[in-house]
Amino acid sequence: MSVSGDQPAEPSAWAIERFGQQAGPFAAAVPVQLAKAHAKAHAAHLAAGLKKRSPYGVALAGVVRGNLAETARELGESVRDVRGYEYAVTNDHALFPFRYADKPRPPDRARLPSNASPTRRRLFRAHGPQSPVGLFEVDGGLTTEEYLGLHEAFEELGASTRLVCVFFTADAENGIHVIHWGGGSPRTGPHLHVALQGTAPGRSSAA
Repeated sequence: MSVSGDQPAEPSAWAIERFGQQAGPFAAAVPVQLAKAHAKAHAAHLAAGLKKRSPYGVALAGVVRGNLAETARELGESVRDVRGYEYAVTNDHALFPFRYADKPRPPDRARLPSNASPTRRRLFRAHGPQSPVGLFEVDGGLTTEEYLGLHEAFEELGASTRLVCVFFTADAENGIHVIHWGGGSPRTGPHLHVALQGTAPGRSSAA
């Protein structure tokens, strides 16, 4: 598993500002947990024996969320259930893993599909960057109630909780290519992103 960027000696100021004393542990754990998630998803891919409609992507997304939630529990931090999905939360920041490509791509290429689920749309409207101009296309068919609902914070997360995206690229054959985390959105691209260093278990990492 390869990750882009130069390896810093300590967690970045950006990470410390958001995660406090847990910045280092989370920075070290995220690449390891993604590598573990890939291994499980790859096993599902091989078991299915399918080149098209492989279960790799769906399996990877689910395992990554679960692994990050488990890391939060191990560090004594919170895990919040939103519509059946668990998210790691620390210092009023929730980790949102997002695989934006199956080939190595810079994080400013990250985009959420136009057919994103209502839950994802609401997560970024209510918990993403403040005043996210152009974050999502406004559907002219939405009623006022539906439009306002997209801006309503999830009670499970709390109104003050903000999203931190874990942007990464991966494919079944080659594993995880690059990992960044940042405070932007998978619609307009990250507003600020930091290369998250780390490799497979047993190698050091921090960002």
